[in-house]
Amino acid sequence: MAYKNVLKYSDVTPRADYMNRRQLMAGAAGLAAGLALDPALGASKYSVDIEPNPLEDITAYNNFYEFGTGKTDPANNAHMLTTDPWSVEIDGMVDRPGSYGLEDILKNVTLEERIYRFRCVETWSMVVPWVGFELKQLLDRAGVQGSAKYVAFQTLFRPEEMPGQKTVNLEWPYREGLRLDEAMHPLTIMATGIYDEPMPKQNGAPLRLVVPWKYGYKSIKSIVRVTLTDKEPQTTWNMLQPREYGFYSNVNPEVSHPRWSQAFEKPIGGGLLARRQETLMFNGYADEVAELYDGMDLVMNH
Repeated sequence: MAYKNVLKYSDVTPRADYMNRRQLMAGAAGLAAGLALDPALGASKYSVDIEPNPLEDITAYNNFYEFGTGKTDPANNAHMLTTDPWSVEIDGMVDRPGSYGLEDILKNVTLEERIYRFRCVETWSMVVPWVGFELKQLLDRAGVQGSAKYVAFQTLFRPEEMPGQKTVNLEWPYREGLRLDEAMHPLTIMATGIYDEPMPKQNGAPLRLVVPWKYGYKSIKSIVRVTLTDKEPQTTWNMLQPREYGFYSNVNPEVSHPRWSQAFEKPIGGGLLARRQETLMFNGYADEVAELYDGMDLVMNH
């Protein structure tokens, strides 16, 4: 069998070197699927100064129940998913509802790299260099009406390509939601890639939400519908177990899951002997988002 090098630059390169190269590449509109970063932006002020996990970690260990409940099921089964063409239906309380093609969406947004902490409710964590744009840009284009208070999201439902949807583990299609001020926050992005690659199918191609101060399941993948509404939308895990999975699902080390503590987390990639580390309030983004929840009971509104 002929040798094939499967390692990518990002797998073997120290972060500083990677970032220098990243800035050079930002000037070349060579990324696939319209993933051209704005060279004038430089490093985002919202990125954390932490070395990201290698692409191999990010793509080989994750949850995407549409492809199975095992951590490696998404990587093994997502190749069946068709992502081109792709469109997103935007409806509800907006001035310009309609079906927006992905290419059309990407023509009108500013893409940038955001290196974010990612914290799973299961207590493992990663650092991911997403490529994406602020959700606010898309919502502004659709024209959010003054009466809207929430944003509901829906994942593609296509059981013939997403075998996990043939099971009854969850009620399909997968649904998530945010309060409107959360959705409009500059940290909230729609991601279209990771490192220099278009979004891998197992990570939510071609378009997914990323809300870094919330547990990972709030960052819904493979989005096909966005609905503005004045009522708190139903969300998949909350519908299944409301006691365990609240609507807000903000990372909070002081509010345990009913079956385990959230005080500590296990970084992925550190090996079997890696030590757990303390979980940070709002996953380390308290300075940016804590004011969104002033006066709220964060236990009741977990």
